[in-house]
This record gives sequence, C-alpha cells and structure tokens, in this order.
Amino acid sequence: MKPLAIWIAAAGFGLTSQIALAQAPAGTYIQLEAQPTQTAADTRVRVYASQTDNVYGYRLGRSWFAVVMGPYADREAANDALRVLRQIGLAPSDAFLTNGERFGDQYWPAPDEARPVVAAPAPEVEAEAIEDTGSQIIEAAPAAPEPAALPDETVQEARVSEQSLSQTEKELLQTALGWAGFYDAAVDGAFGRGTRGAMEAWQLAQGFTPTGVLTTAQRAQLVGAYNSVLDGMNLQLVRDTAAGVQVMIPTGVVSFTKYEPPFARFGAKGDIPAQVLLISQSGDQNRLFGLYEILQTLAIFPPEGERSRKDDSFEIAGTSAEVQSYVSARLQDGQIKGFALVWPAGDTARFDRIRDEMKASFTAIDGVLDPAIASPDEDQAIDLVAGLQIRKPKLSRTGFYIDGQGRVLTDAAAVESCTDISIDGSHPATVTLADADLGIAVLTPDEALSPQSIAAFQTQVPRLQTEVAVAGFPYGGVLVTPTLTFGRLADIRGLNGEEDLKRLALPARDGDAGGPVFDNGGAVLGMLLPKGTQDGQVLPPDVSFILDAGRIVTALADAGIAAETTDTLAFMPPETLTLRAAESTVLVSCW
Repeated sequence: MKPLAIWIAAAGFGLTSQIALAQAPAGTYIQLEAQPTQTAADTRVRVYASQTDNVYGYRLGRSWFAVVMGPYADREAANDALRVLRQIGLAPSDAFLTNGERFGDQYWPAPDEARPVVAAPAPEVEAEAIEDTGSQIIEAAPAAPEPAALPDETVQEARVSEQSLSQTEKELLQTALGWAGFYDAAVDGAFGRGTRGAMEAWQLAQGFTPTGVLTTAQRAQLVGAYNSVLDGMNLQLVRDTAAGVQVMIPTGVVSFTKYEPPFARFGAKGDIPAQVLLISQSGDQNRLFGLYEILQTLAIFPPEGERSRKDDSFEIAGTSAEVQSYVSARLQDGQIKGFALVWPAGDTARFDRIRDEMKASFTAIDGVLDPAIASPDEDQAIDLVAGLQIRKPKLSRTGFYIDGQGRVLTDAAAVESCTDISIDGSHPATVTLADADLGIAVLTPDEALSPQSIAAFQTQVPRLQTEVAVAGFPYGGVLVTPTLTFGRLADIRGLNGEEDLKRLALPARDGDAGGPVFDNGGAVLGMLLPKGTQDGQVLPPDVSFILDAGRIVTALADAGIAAETTDTLAFMPPETLTLRAAESTVLVSCW
C-alpha cells in the first residue's frame, strides 16, 4: 500500500484490498469525480492512484466515467474517510458518497490486470455525428454530480475543507457569488475581505449563520444554483470540420439546419427560439470589416447594444424586446472565424452563461467553409443575407439634399414617431425642423455629409401641362438608386385653390412621399406630399400633390436655412435628369 493509504487505513477507515472486478461490489463508495471521456478519466484515475490505493474507474451510463474509492464497510466509515481525504486535499470539494448502483463496467484497472497499464495509448474519442454534416459532438459539458447528503461542518472544519480547494474551484466560488449578486470584485481565487463579505451576505440570504466561511454543503449549494441555469441545455463540444470550428453548443435547444456561407446554421428544435451561427470564410481585413457592417443590418442583431471593432476582430451585442444576441469573429492567417448566439429576450441568465461557455471553448481548427457547399434554392430573397432576415425599418420614405452640409428635406409624417432615423441606410440623422402644418421636416445627419448635388428650387411659375418627374424610393430599400416617375403638371393650385399646392397627373406610391419633383430643366418645383383623402373623398390613383417650392424656401429661411433657388426655365434630357436625381435624392428610413 502507498504511504497515504496506510495512513488512512491506520486511522481505522477499513480500506479494502485492490481487486480487479468487472462490476462494482456492493458497498459505499466515494465518487471523486466524473469525466465525459475515457481519455480524460484515464488521466485522472492515474493521478489519484499515484497517491493512494483503492482507486477504481467505472462507467456511468453511455458516456460518463467515474473515478471512485471503495467500497467501504458502511456509510459511516466512508463518510469519515471522505472527511480526511478533503482535509489532506486529495478529495475535491464536490466529492460525494454513493452506493455504486449506477456503476457499469469497470474500465480501470482493466479486469484482467492486477495493476494499471502505464503509458497506454489514449483511445480515440467516439464522436456522435450531428445529422449528415461535418459537425461532431466531441464531449458533453461536465454535469453537476448527483445530490448527496453532505455532513455539517464547524467553522474550523469548513476552513480546513476550504484549504483543499484548487485555484479553479476558488475562482468558481467567486464567479458563483458574483452570479448570485453578492460579489463584484476580481475573480482571482484570493479570499480577502471582499470575498468574505460576499460569503456572509450569501449565507444571510440563504438563512445560514453568517460566518464568512462556506461549508462544503454551502459551497455545493452555491455552485449547484450557478450550474442549474444550464439544466436542459445539453452543452456539447461540437467540432465542425467543414467550417473549421470547435465550440460548445447548447444541443438541447438547437440542432444543425444548413450551411449558408459564411454560416453553419443551428436552428431551434424546441420551444426556445434560439439560434447558433458558426462563422467561417476566407478573407482579409476589408472582408472582416464588411462582415461587421453586414451583420448589423440583420434582424437578429438589434441596434441597441455594445459594438467593438479592432484591426483583426470584432464583437457585437444586441438587445431588443424580442431578442438578445452576441457575435464575435476574428481574422487570423487569412481566415475569418467566429460564432453568434441568438436567444429570446428576458432569459439573460442562461444567455450569459451559454455565451461565456462558447467564448471560452471556441477554437479555430483546420478548414474553412467552402462558398460552394450550398446550392442556390427557391428560398433566396433580396431581403435575406445567407438566409437571414435583414433588419427592416418601420417605414421608408424619400428625401433630398437642400444644402452642402447634407441636410435633407422630407415628409414630416414619416419621421414623427421614429426611435432612430437614417439617411440612405447608413447615416444616422436627427429631426432639426418639423412643420406639421406644411408637412415638411429637415433632417440633419449626425456627421456632416458632402452631397454631390443639392436642390435648386424653382421660383418661376411653371407652365401648365408641362412634363414633370418625381424622384423617389417607391419600393423602400429594394432598389439602391431612386426611381423617376414621369407625369404632367395638372394645376398650379390645389383642388380648392390652395396657393401652396400644385396638382400633378402622376401615379406616385407611398414610398415616393418626401421626394423632389423636377421640372424639365432639373429645378425642384416642390416636395411630393403623401397620398390621402381630400374632403373625405378618395382621389384617383394618378392624382398627386406637391408643396410649392416658394413655400418651402420661405419656411427654410425662417429656420435659418438658406436654400438654393433658380428662375431659369430650361430643358434637360431624361438621362441627365436621372443622374441629377440620383445625386440629390436619398432614402429616409424610420426605425
């Protein structure tokens, strides 16, 4: 027997002799730990066996492997032995007693050997394939041990058992205290005044005597509560050889859906609407930055949240009333790899734990996703990126530049209830002038823009029945340039003689509202107003109205904005007018 085993036996704890059996004999055992792979279990069982006798390894079900000591004559003897093992630092704090009924075949030492096999080659991990993809489950996340009655401890006994904790176990306690809301300092494994105070606060909250030293049972309760948030998540270490990524994935709630480069997609398979994306593509810094911008247009990444972009990596966090998400990617050796987690809003505890597990386990391995791995199908759409829905605004209208600073004139009704406003989808803007009576609003970009062309408002009275054109975005952001719709100037007044209005014979759409209406020479006659009713009557589809240029110029001047004007009546070919419109007309999005 090894010296340590002799010392324990001398204390009267009745160790049995080492007998190699295929099945565990009856009795009480100390389960020191369990490992999800035999490779890991073989390593751990040898570590224990190098320090004492009476160490065995048994299978637990299909895929777990226990490291145990025993059997002992009775539970009292096993309990006394466990206490001594904890005091001398051999047994971990979460070791517990068991009757061995769950033990399967003995894997160590081999049943036909009287001693351990040293330096045996590690067996290959038996991987479980996920569907027919390049993904394989490598191993499951460690599960909490089965509950067992832990003895009461005095403060002194608790201090002794605490001293046997490893650095990792001490840091886990601090993490769990922080998770429970009692600790907000550094996780360093040093139990100073802050940690002791947090332990006292936790003990008080749980109805224990506040000693500042957690007993073994209290530590198990604290860590158990910390880990219980992952119940049912079935975290598995998944290796996707097609994407060249290895990471922990909550396979209890998501399963592989399809490859849509640059993503390997895992969708919800139950009641929790969760998603996991593995990111994998070849590229350089420009492509990394492009991916960063594109991801922020997707509906699954809300705009509210922290963003961080560095030279070779980025992180995006988003939160809305429906969803919370996180994405991280890094450029290394010409490959961009990362992951995204999408989770229902409100379930922050599980989201944070799973995100942290994924961040800690993420590993880039050989391989990058082949862009040709997925063939085009009927699910393609202009508002999808790799099968993911682009984030859409509440509504889209048209606007046009009115000065060299990039200020935009648009329809007031379109921006009156927006949380955020953007110009051409990428330039945040703020309403700096709103006139509900006239129906106009002025948007000022958060960062000054330099438009290629600005509106020149026509001050001359135009001739009736002359050709006009409205520039707008009738289909929202589907088209990247404005569409010109041609018609005629039907009247220089409204139906009731309003001097501020002009009537057009022109079939405009809702998205055109706020757009500039040009005469033959490219001057702006006014701004197109949204369609509506006139005195309770629904007007024909080819009847539209504009706010007169003169009234707009006056309103802008009153607000201190000097608009450009012209009194020239000229002619401009439609091709040239189209170019002019594209330079001065913008898409206005209300979010």
